[in-house]
Amino acid sequence: MVQIILLCMVFTCVSAMQAQMHRYLLSSKWGPVGYKEVEDPTQKTAMDEIIKANEFMASRVIDGTTTLREGDIAVSTGRRSKVCFARSCQWAKSVDGHVYIPYKISPDYSEMDIKLIKKGMENIEKGTCVRFVPRTHQRDYIDIQAQSGCWSYLGARGGKQTVSLQNPHCVQVGVISHEFMHVLGFVHEQSRFDRDNYVTVMWPNIWRDRLRNFEKFKTENLDLPYDFGSIMHFGKYAYSQDGEPTIVPKNNQRMKFGQTEHLSHIDKMKINKLYKCDDDDF
Repeated sequence: MVQIILLCMVFTCVSAMQAQMHRYLLSSKWGPVGYKEVEDPTQKTAMDEIIKANEFMASRVIDGTTTLREGDIAVSTGRRSKVCFARSCQWAKSVDGHVYIPYKISPDYSEMDIKLIKKGMENIEKGTCVRFVPRTHQRDYIDIQAQSGCWSYLGARGGKQTVSLQNPHCVQVGVISHEFMHVLGFVHEQSRFDRDNYVTVMWPNIWRDRLRNFEKFKTENLDLPYDFGSIMHFGKYAYSQDGEPTIVPKNNQRMKFGQTEHLSHIDKMKINKLYKCDDDDF
């Protein structure tokens, strides 16, 4: 009888703790750990949706050798994967001036999902020399899968490389375009080594287990200005632990960060400069 009573007490305590944690993780104020629900729709970014999906629905550990950095960049142990503006990380350019990226889409997606994925591809293609083509025999290609979370490897790795677009949380045009920008070799905008000239990272407001997501890297900026409106920019409240901003602009406090759906003009300029696209190739 004593054992039964003790078991009941333990069960009651565990249930109470689970309920409390469930309320904490799902409350309208906090949302999933590291995510602040942005009330103003004009302030939302594609990265906000990625954080929401990856923090709540996915794991930062993809498999035994691959983890996520900066929230959605897949990094494998022992492989150079951070600074990918280098030419070795680019996709090959064809003799006709286009950069063809072969792709394969999982049959697990619905017809509507596939339309949205292709819309994300069109976002990249419009005004650039990049073209996504169904894979036939190509050795290097992206394999779009409905795995756990939204993530991609950085740049061309060689052979098959997975792009995860979990259904339905990641099958949004802006999220898809963001991940395809990683495929092309672009890191998050606020990772630029000169970012402190333009934004202030509010370190005390960041969830302590996600501080590494705000590191700077010495990437080539292609002689282009800092792009507050890049689809690759974190939102103002990315990984906030207390509902306060984690990134603020230095000069104009009303400056909007990021995009929800489309690439910025400078995003397209980045693609064209990195891949040396000519106007005739658009």
